[in-house]
Amino acid sequence: MDTIRGGNLIDLGTLSRDAIVEVLDTAESFVEVASRTVKKVPALSGRVVASLFYEESTRTRLSFETAAKRLSADVLSLAVASSSVKKGESLRDTIATIEALGIDAVVLRHRSSGAAEQVSRYVPHVRVINAGDGLHQHPTQGLLDAFTVRRALAGRRGVEALGTGASLFEGLRVVIVGDIRHSRVARSDIDAYVTLGARVSVAGPATLLPDDLDDWPVEVATDLDAALEQSDVVSLLRLQTERGTGAFVPSLREFTSTFGLTEERAARLRPEAVVMHPGPINRGVELDSAVADLPSSLIAQQVANGVPIRMAVLYLTIAGRTKEER
Repeated sequence: MDTIRGGNLIDLGTLSRDAIVEVLDTAESFVEVASRTVKKVPALSGRVVASLFYEESTRTRLSFETAAKRLSADVLSLAVASSSVKKGESLRDTIATIEALGIDAVVLRHRSSGAAEQVSRYVPHVRVINAGDGLHQHPTQGLLDAFTVRRALAGRRGVEALGTGASLFEGLRVVIVGDIRHSRVARSDIDAYVTLGARVSVAGPATLLPDDLDDWPVEVATDLDAALEQSDVVSLLRLQTERGTGAFVPSLREFTSTFGLTEERAARLRPEAVVMHPGPINRGVELDSAVADLPSSLIAQQVANGVPIRMAVLYLTIAGRTKEER
């Protein structure tokens, strides 16, 4: 797919390089909104966005709702814990209910892989944005991570990120470390980086690597220290105890000693390498606190960049619709 204009955002694996660059470039145009006295633009005035989260979330939910409000959209936020879902209402019936309220888009996070795709079939005239579905995808996280990397590289080279397209990613070496098996972030990051031209390696305990890894467009880093020495981007993944990660490693101490980004291991990084983590961080497990706070860490920028990226996604999917589709 060459654009998400007027469409849904379900899976980064379906997007072309041009489609991803279009989102990154559109996000660049929204960055300066955060520095205004009145942090709003009228791009989606009169439109309605429903925020529907079946899993707990802080960063993603707040980021999407902030993005929608900065575009002047009205936001309907469903608290699943106190909704009819707790009375046994199905996802389809919940979607039908909020569709009847005249929404333009639904931002959905769900514990089941494929839920966002299913919802898009229920309501073909409503734009569906996947905010994370099971172990499948988290597309806006992949986009914001790519956006963060592009901005950091452009800044270091003294150029404007807007207009660089995908050129800054060509030959870039990315290593993703940790719980790959349970991570929808890993899947979306890999799709984004590979599509933009980067080379991606993954590292983690064998028990936390997916069984079908041979089908992924990545290399497996069997020597993490060597991979770190050659990498431009190091992305750490959270150990997801809510998905049973603890049963896949002998102990957190052993995981940290082998795959955690300790101060000693971080010293192996090239001076220009950057460190990332989608959050929330288990400090002292995936990475040491001191490493998370290094100048090379882009973790705070990832959080901030979530807003312009999600503004771009909401704008392109909703404002890109024709009058007949509304």
